[in-house]
Amino acid sequence: MTAVLKHTPLFDAHVAAGARLVDFGGWNMPVAYGSQIEEHHAVRQSAGMFDVSHMLNVDIQGEQSKAFLRRILANDVERLAIPGKALYSCMLNEQGGVIDDLIVYFFSADSWRLVVNAGCAETDVAWIQAVAQREGFDVSIKPRRDLAMLAVQGPDARERVWQARPQWRAETESLFPFVGTLLGGDVMVARTGYTGEDGFEIIVPAADIVALWNDLLEVGVRPCGLGARDTLRLEAGMNLYGNEMNQDVNPLVAALGWTVSFKDTERNFIGREALEGVTPQEGMVGLKLLERGVMRGGMKVRSEQGEGVVTSGTMSPSVGVSIGMARVPVTVQAGDQVEVEIRGKWLGAQVVAMPFVRQGKVLV
Repeated sequence: MTAVLKHTPLFDAHVAAGARLVDFGGWNMPVAYGSQIEEHHAVRQSAGMFDVSHMLNVDIQGEQSKAFLRRILANDVERLAIPGKALYSCMLNEQGGVIDDLIVYFFSADSWRLVVNAGCAETDVAWIQAVAQREGFDVSIKPRRDLAMLAVQGPDARERVWQARPQWRAETESLFPFVGTLLGGDVMVARTGYTGEDGFEIIVPAADIVALWNDLLEVGVRPCGLGARDTLRLEAGMNLYGNEMNQDVNPLVAALGWTVSFKDTERNFIGREALEGVTPQEGMVGLKLLERGVMRGGMKVRSEQGEGVVTSGTMSPSVGVSIGMARVPVTVQAGDQVEVEIRGKWLGAQVVAMPFVRQGKVLV
């Protein structure tokens, strides 16, 4: 029997806009509305919007919520003191593998929000609930499927949002990157994103998301699908769960060591024992293909220092050649030459520093 795909509240809007829909983690999501390349460039040059309502907001509340989050997250929420401030972290298993990567928002000492990936949402909630019950944390864990999310990204993104919602401008104009603000009525606007461009990620009640989408269309924000989202995040050198990391890959190998906080020696986060004192033998690098072809995840990489694998690869609309991320021996460094096996042929590639593109500027 074919599984029934879930729909976000914007499903009918996607159909009306001519979206090509695909199964993404059990959700029927738009991969593109026409030209994926044009959608990509719209974000780099002006403003595009992505339906990210398939991701799940999970509210964590209670007097023990900070202690609980310090236990289940590898990064330390103790650093968060400004209401609305966000922190990127991995949630690890006992072996140090990544259950999910997520964003946590601080509202108050006893009120927090996690935003988790769609494909991991059910696993995440089950894990969070199990740890709380097993270890006796008195916290409220509330998945918020009553909320919807829209990411508006690009150099013109914030101005376009203010055109569509001028009443939000006063409270969001001074937001620093990676800070959000609650605007009342379950509306939250955060200066975060997954494209390497400026913009907002906006959370509103699910009943209000269609009106927001239509108003943004009216001010010239272009709908963009998962295809452009992937090329944009790859150009920005951002990891994708299931590609760069998973439950068998730890954050030190996935170039996410900066998200693991060992500073407080008394904080025993789950996975700490497995990671502490470990020297990874593999790491992540960027690759720029020197010959004609397209790198994809799973392709073999060989170098003088040993073998590796492409974790993500694409044809970059901004760079004009194929780029990728690869897990290789840690001795492989930027500037080295490697080879990637594409359709039975070994093609030359250069190891480069990431990101490939930042705020519309090609860096490689």
